Amino acid sequence: MLDFNKIVKKLLTKCWKILNKDDIFELVDPERKKIYETKVSKIIYKLKNEKKIISIRNWIYIVPFLEDLKLNEIDLIEKYYFKVLKKFISFECKNNYFISGKKSLEFHMKDFSIPEKIFVINRNLEKKIKIQNYEIIFKKISWLVRWKKTNLYAKLSKHTKTIKIEEINLKISNLELSILETSLISNLEEWLEIYLLNKTLKKYSKIFDKKVFEEIGEYKYIMSFNRLKELSRNINPELSKFFLEIIKKNWWLFIWEWLRGI
Repeated sequence: MLDFNKIVKKLLTKCWKILNKDDIFELVDPERKKIYETKVSKIIYKLKNEKKIISIRNWIYIVPFLEDLKLNEIDLIEKYYFKVLKKFISFECKNNYFISGKKSLEFHMKDFSIPEKIFVINRNLEKKIKIQNYEIIFKKISWLVRWKKTNLYAKLSKHTKTIKIEEINLKISNLELSILETSLISNLEEWLEIYLLNKTLKKYSKIFDKKVFEEIGEYKYIMSFNRLKELSRNINPELSKFFLEIIKKNWWLFIWEWLRGI
């Protein structure tokens, strides 16, 4: 087991890295012997007290640069938001996830601002994590497929892509799935992102992959298709007609979405 000074020296090579308790345990003792578990907690306390690490939430810590010590909690989180986000995702879901909804569509539109809420679709986890002003919402998607409720993660995760932000790789919904998700209103507290949807339709309406829309339309988002049909009417009439054909083919999904109040 390393002594405290050697641990600090190792941490200095990890500036801007986001660590959890297990990472620090491995740093203290690569073999992670049980006899050192209680000592690790004491070491973490001392590292925090001497500001060698900064606690973000529970078991998440930033190894700060010197200038980071002058930042307040909000500014610090905003500086490292995407690294913290990826750390939470990796811990909760490993690589079985994708970022969905409005933020995913904004990424496609080259908007990399920090959202108040970000939705992380995964196979099994339903959980909300609050970090100061920001919220990470882990959710699963199930839907009626051939009149049977089914987890759609495997089907939807085929329609994703990987982007890089600040040297961090994040999986997001592809363009077609993103615009369908953004067109979905799942409760009365939400509103339709008309400006963002119109902007996306004007930019990408001629290059959408229609096969993706056809596949997704078989099991979900029929209300989204209906909204996009109306929005695209004056932007790209042919696309509007295409959305109408998907609606006609999968009309029965209206019943399920109406029952859920979408």
